[in-house]
Amino acid sequence: MDSHFRINYENAKANGLKVGLYHFLTARSVEEAKEQAQYFASVISGTSPDCKLAMDFEVFGNLNTEQINEISFAFLQKVQELTGKEVIIYSDSSNARNTFNSELASTYPLWVAEYGVNTPKTGNWSQYEGFQYSDSGTVPGIRGFTDLDTFTEEIFLSSTENIATPENTTNTVETYTVQAGDTLSQIAAKYGTTVHEIVGLNGIQNPNLIYVGEVLKIDTTNDISVVTSDKYETNHINYTIQYGDTLTSIAQKYDVSISSIVQLNDIQNPNLIYAGERLRINLN
Repeated sequence: MDSHFRINYENAKANGLKVGLYHFLTARSVEEAKEQAQYFASVISGTSPDCKLAMDFEVFGNLNTEQINEISFAFLQKVQELTGKEVIIYSDSSNARNTFNSELASTYPLWVAEYGVNTPKTGNWSQYEGFQYSDSGTVPGIRGFTDLDTFTEEIFLSSTENIATPENTTNTVETYTVQAGDTLSQIAAKYGTTVHEIVGLNGIQNPNLIYVGEVLKIDTTNDISVVTSDKYETNHINYTIQYGDTLTSIAQKYDVSISSIVQLNDIQNPNLIYAGERLRINLN
C-alpha cells in the first residue's frame, strides 16, 4: 500500500478531483489472486472512488497465458464481489494484444498504455476507456515526471457509494497522543504498523520531528487474509530498518541488488526510507 494513499485520497476528494484506485497484482495462483483481492478491498474500504477499480497485472514470472487469464478472472471477480464496484484492466498494448484473451476482453473494459502513438493497439478489445500516452509528463505542483492519460466517460462508476469493509476484515483507525521520549519507530512497533504508514496517514513532513501532545492517527487494520505471494519465489527475510541505514548498506549486507529491494517493496523513492520500516529481502 502506498503510505500516502489515505492522505492523498482525502485531499484529492476535498479539492474536487476525480479519484481512481488500482492494485498491482503479483499473484501466482487463483488462490493468491483471491487473497490479494481481499487485501485490496480491505485497504480501500470506506472510500468512494469515482472511477472503475483497476487491475494492473504486468509481471508474470513463469506463468503461461492460460494461468495469467485464470488469475486475472479470479482477482477481478473477487474484487467486484467484495466491493460491489465495476472493474477495469490496465495493460500495456503488447499484453492487450498477446496475453489477455478474448473472454477477458469481452467481460472487462481496457485501460491501455502505449507511448508515442495517437491511437493505441488494443488487441481483443474493440475500444478502450483509458489511454495512457506518456510516462514523462509534467504537472504543476508535482516534482518529477507523471503519467498522462485520456479517458472516456465510461471510466466512471455508475455508483460512488462508499466501499464497505469485507466481512472477515476489521478496519479501524485509532489515535495516539505522543508522549515525552516517543519516536515514530517506537509507536509503529507498539501498534504493529510501520513508520511509513504513520507518516502517510498523518501527512508528517519530517519523521524525525514529532511533538509531545501531538495526536496521531494509527491504522490498526487487521486483515486476516494475509497475502503470501512474492514477486520472486525464493528464500526471504524481513528486515527492520535501523537509524543510519541506506538501501545501499542494506543491499551490501545481504549481497543483493538495490533494485531488487526497491521492486519487491514498491519503494517510490530509494533515497527516502525510515527507521522502523520493515523490508522484505529475497536472498540469492
